[in-house]
Amino acid sequence: MPPQQALAIARAFLPKRPWGNRYDYYYTRAKLRTDPLYPGVLATLRDTPGPILDLGCGLGLLAHALHADGQPRGYYGVDIDANKIERARQIARRTGLKDARFEVVDLGARWPEHTGNVAILDMLQYLPDHVQAGMLAHVSRMLMPGNKLVIRSALGDDSSRGRTSKVTDLMAHFAGWMQEVPKSYPTREILEGHLSNAGLSATFAPLYGNTPFNNWLIVAERR
Repeated sequence: MPPQQALAIARAFLPKRPWGNRYDYYYTRAKLRTDPLYPGVLATLRDTPGPILDLGCGLGLLAHALHADGQPRGYYGVDIDANKIERARQIARRTGLKDARFEVVDLGARWPEHTGNVAILDMLQYLPDHVQAGMLAHVSRMLMPGNKLVIRSALGDDSSRGRTSKVTDLMAHFAGWMQEVPKSYPTREILEGHLSNAGLSATFAPLYGNTPFNNWLIVAERR
């Protein structure tokens, strides 16, 4: 993401007082500047109508990126981390994102209802394989003609990128940033099977840029 655009979004995460915690600000600024995730997702959704459900939304950065990209649409973000959801709500109110709403949801236990586009960004590996399959079947029914399911996921393999992804996810858990430990990294073949069984056709493209991770962008639509 262009430096000035990333900085403008990150500034919303600054604490109100000079002595406040600036972790979210520095994390957001670095994430937006170095990770090709958001430019890739924004380009995929740019000509796609309808609201979006963001499964595993964290701080809700996708809502801010969509707004900065001139993509006004309803946004519904869910995450298991109640602290992140509360911070996401606060920043959305502070920046006037009136079409954004957030809810605490354990995706290992239940899935929300929605009609429109769906994003699953960097969270599939935190669910067991059978839960991944069920969730993908559930969200496939949310897609109307022209809508897309956009997934960014580290794929499971024995490459150096795959090993780096696994170690980094474990470190994020032990550091307290992620509440869950990774449970199952889908291989391309398994993910293609889940999506096909859900009635979706999908394209796969690497989306790791200059990062050391095994991240791929998967875009699926109803056949």
